[in-house]
Amino acid sequence: MLAAFSPFKSNHSQTANDLMPVKMQLARIIISELTENQVIYLQEVEGDREFPILIGIFEATNIDRRVKDGYVPPRPLTHDLVVTVANALGAKVECVVINELDKSTYFAQLRLVKEDGEVIEIDSRPSDAIAVAVTFSPPLPIYVSEHVLEEATSAT
Repeated sequence: MLAAFSPFKSNHSQTANDLMPVKMQLARIIISELTENQVIYLQEVEGDREFPILIGIFEATNIDRRVKDGYVPPRPLTHDLVVTVANALGAKVECVVINELDKSTYFAQLRLVKEDGEVIEIDSRPSDAIAVAVTFSPPLPIYVSEHVLEEATSAT
């Protein structure tokens, strides 16, 4: 979905706390061959809050490889394709915003900025958005809306 930028477009009623996204960082990746779901943990950059997101094995493996120094895939991966397409269309991927949590499912957006300054948001699963973010060196910023962070950390 393409839309004009609004950092926290969601079904949630916005409050003053939602106006400033909270910068997060990838803290841990847990990959287990014994279960279908893998886990990534996001941690607040300037605070102590942390929460898990369950993701698939493909995304977990891709994220894990990318955060290790020196990994260069022999051929472009799907998440590289997203970046290549954005660049070819005159846009730059700027950041990831996780902006909704509904029934234990997180929702995210990739924020792109075109050469003319127009901002485009593309709906994404958080795992795919984070996989795109870590294709960059250094990784792109990951933000979480305050209401999502509050709900996620109260559940853990």
